[in-house]
Amino acid sequence: MRKTQFNVSIFWSALLAFMLIIAVPGVNAQADPTGAKTGTIQDVPAAKVGSPTITEIGDAVGHNRIAINIMWTLITGFLVMFMQAGFAMVETGFTQAKNVAHTMGMNFMIYGIGVLGFWICGFALMFGGVGSIAALGGTPGLTNEFTISLFGKNFGLAGFSGFFLNPQVYDVGIFTLFLFQMVFMDTTATIPTGAMAERWRFLPFIIYGFFISMVVYPLFGNWVWGGGWLSQLGSLFGLGHGHVDFAGSSVVHEVGGVAALAGAIVLGPRLGKYNKDGSSNAIPGHNIPMAIIGTFILAFGWFGFNPGSTLAGTDLRISIVATNTMLASASGAFTAMLYMWIKYGKPDPSMMANGMLAGLVAITAPCAFVNAPSAVLIGAIAGVLVVFSVFFIDHKLKIDDPVGAVAVHGVNGFWGVLALGLFADGSYGDGWNGIPGTVTGLFYGNAGQFFAELIGGVVCFVFVFSVMYVFFKICDKIIGLRVSAKDEIQGLDMPEMGIEGYEVARIKGVE
Repeated sequence: MRKTQFNVSIFWSALLAFMLIIAVPGVNAQADPTGAKTGTIQDVPAAKVGSPTITEIGDAVGHNRIAINIMWTLITGFLVMFMQAGFAMVETGFTQAKNVAHTMGMNFMIYGIGVLGFWICGFALMFGGVGSIAALGGTPGLTNEFTISLFGKNFGLAGFSGFFLNPQVYDVGIFTLFLFQMVFMDTTATIPTGAMAERWRFLPFIIYGFFISMVVYPLFGNWVWGGGWLSQLGSLFGLGHGHVDFAGSSVVHEVGGVAALAGAIVLGPRLGKYNKDGSSNAIPGHNIPMAIIGTFILAFGWFGFNPGSTLAGTDLRISIVATNTMLASASGAFTAMLYMWIKYGKPDPSMMANGMLAGLVAITAPCAFVNAPSAVLIGAIAGVLVVFSVFFIDHKLKIDDPVGAVAVHGVNGFWGVLALGLFADGSYGDGWNGIPGTVTGLFYGNAGQFFAELIGGVVCFVFVFSVMYVFFKICDKIIGLRVSAKDEIQGLDMPEMGIEGYEVARIKGVE
């Protein structure tokens, strides 16, 4: 018994001693449980081989800053790339089951086509003259902008450096910029696939994909983001900071929405959409859950779209941008639901989805320049505007847009840049487009900024609609845009793609 008691005493004594040892502070002077001492001058590579100079420390800090920015921009670019899955699900869910493979096929291949087209010449035309982007380390080689002189002023029209990402632009910052901007372009190129779904031949779709990624999107993008003439309306004519579009309400969404409008007009409505008296027939989508999930994927990807447009993880404004994006999406969904419920008696999940997307589109331009109440108001107006626009385009203009792409992206892309011109509060954007001072809208005392936004939005509509309408007309004359009536009635999966989207649906006769 005594031996057992002795052993127990030894056990507890040893345990107590161990606990006292590990509890004594400062036992390991190198440990840093709070993290306060982690990340010091000793972590600078130069410090390990000798006493570091100011230059060596500065180089290390600068390298890390650019590394953070590049990593941030790449990760947000990956988020935007994932939006392609969201677009595919939204558009496919809002269309008929007999066209699933065709609609998915377009949403899938526009990515590959867009990558190649933007690589060939789209990137060069858009950013070949942008100059040095300090946040990405300088982007050397993007220095050739084609300009014309009018009224004694130079107007930039297109870049001319970086074709095929040639060795002259073989730079980490430039490649980062290419990836990030390519996925933005792909968003634009995807938008018309929804408005023209269920009757568009796949061959002209492929030609369109190269045309918009190589010519149309890059040219307007150059005028706003590549140092072109719209960005210089401030320095040329004293209109605020020129046409400002933080993440693409005009450059991405209005361009895509207007291209969709031109294509839908040339293509014409689906069979059975309109009666002889002009009245419209609803052609319901086959899978609302798919469309709703796709909308959430898009909303998630938008947190890459908008905050990523800082091109800098070291720009702490990203928190304001992200929160404004969230608020506008929520208010857009809410007001669209409320409007439908009051006016038509049902809340309508499809309009909830389009309302959220409309709020996201509208906040894309002003997200970095407005406060939270303004973000909510911008999204709320977008939610009502998209519902009104969908019915106006369908019932009054007689333009068949199966997914509401023109209303979501075109109309609310225009509203987004106008909203910036109205609500920018002067808290951000010092030096934007080379103009001293912050970006301030009409309601905060700068009417010139509003007019710069208005001009940019109008130019976008006129330029894109004119070029795309002519393009679609030529395509229609030469190779034909539209499938045959027989194929449209049967469904485009087998005639166009050679595979059924839903084998079970075909067996059951579901459309």
